[in-house]
Amino acid sequence: MILLIKANSRLHTPLYFFLMNLSVLDFCFTSTITPKAMVSFLAGSKAIPYNGCATQFFFFSVFLAAEGFLLAAMAYDRYIFICNPLLYPITMSKWVCVQLVAGSYFGGCVNSMVQPGFTFTLHYCGSNEIDHFFCDGPPSISLATSDTYVNNLVMFTLCGLIIGSTSLFMLISYAYIISTILRIHSAEGRHKAFSTCTAYRIAVSLFYGSTAFMYAQPTWLTSLYPRKTVSVFYTFVIRMMNPLICSLKNKEVKEAWVRTMGKKSLKSRTLLMNIETKSACAGLL
Repeated sequence: MILLIKANSRLHTPLYFFLMNLSVLDFCFTSTITPKAMVSFLAGSKAIPYNGCATQFFFFSVFLAAEGFLLAAMAYDRYIFICNPLLYPITMSKWVCVQLVAGSYFGGCVNSMVQPGFTFTLHYCGSNEIDHFFCDGPPSISLATSDTYVNNLVMFTLCGLIIGSTSLFMLISYAYIISTILRIHSAEGRHKAFSTCTAYRIAVSLFYGSTAFMYAQPTWLTSLYPRKTVSVFYTFVIRMMNPLICSLKNKEVKEAWVRTMGKKSLKSRTLLMNIETKSACAGLL
């Protein structure tokens, strides 16, 4: 999806700029967890160094929070596109889009400085076996031998602020969007407007539903649920579904894919014809 959007000038719009960065975040997110998890499952090597665990948790926090902020930026993009279409080219300029994406990464970096910092300053003198398939915050904190009340409070508060603020922003944006769509007199126009937001609402619901279930509730409550099962869903399944939900079901992306494959096929046929022509000329000589 990243290469497809970069290669097609028709997809150089704010929407696909955000989709490309969403694909980058999904790729980086899974790359933080999947390689080590696959080694653990297949080779049986489940050990990870202390610094390696801290590094994995750091990048996990960066990309998870950044994706939440990026989804909020995409909701703002859809709000401007539907509610203020005449101002859309000016409001969502290239510089504004770059700032929104940079702000998403900045928010992820702030989150990653706080959570791993509080987690890995604790004392770990007892068990060193994490009951998880990657270095997440709550399972790591549960191994600490020092008091973890402040750490749990900070993690719960920070996750609640990030999830709460971005989800509230998106709810307000989509409330305005739905209100604007319902005022469209044409049934075809309403259907087209709704179709531009359906995929993103599904992606947002899956992302925030799973992350809120994992992090925006007290630690004692999350221990009652199968944490690892839910973690597999939002670390692997959602990341694989995002391209299908947000991109591959999009008509413009399908057309871009067909055009790209057609160009490659044409180039291949042209190259083959050139080779055959050169071979024929060489035979005549």
